[in-house]
Amino acid sequence: MIDPSVAILFAGACLALSLTPGPDMLLIASRSLSQGQASGFMSLAGIQAGTYCHALAAALGLSQLFVAVPLAYDVVRFVGAAYLAFLAWKAFTTKRPALAIETKPATTPLLSIFTQGLLTNLLNPKMALFVLALFPQFVDPQRGSVATQILLLATLLNGIGLLVNGAVSLLASRFGTVLATNARIARRLNLFLGAVFLVLACRLASASGR
Repeated sequence: MIDPSVAILFAGACLALSLTPGPDMLLIASRSLSQGQASGFMSLAGIQAGTYCHALAAALGLSQLFVAVPLAYDVVRFVGAAYLAFLAWKAFTTKRPALAIETKPATTPLLSIFTQGLLTNLLNPKMALFVLALFPQFVDPQRGSVATQILLLATLLNGIGLLVNGAVSLLASRFGTVLATNARIARRLNLFLGAVFLVLACRLASASGR
């Protein structure tokens, strides 16, 4: 369906993007550091599910709405920033450490972490514009369904992201597990997670978009 040479070129671009520290890597690393490996991978899973949603939206032409209607872009952007600010507030005000002593499971349910990762990705209109700008350059309508090609490209992007961000999650969670055996440090890890959410919220709210 996709020419192998095109797939290799796209994979190279994805690898370069994945290795560049960005909001997704920061979120996954901070979640892994503060709440453990499982939480980091669930956050990654949510983000990657969001990538599929953006790819599907691009295939259906919905992502072009952000280009055609600037107000729609700003609405989604500010809703996303508000959601991240809410997550920051929750992390700042929690009374329990992210990891209990003796490295018990994270206090935040894994399904909630997945949902947060998904919503964080979906409420970032820059991701929609990124998919809309990059993917069509590697799609050839003469090679079959455009929607199928876009979803295959999304799978390739997620596969490379899994390798890179999965390694980041493993390293961060191992370091965080050692630190979290101290209750005071565990509390500070929660504050760090909240700070990450707050930074991402400010970044998204101040983004000009195009």
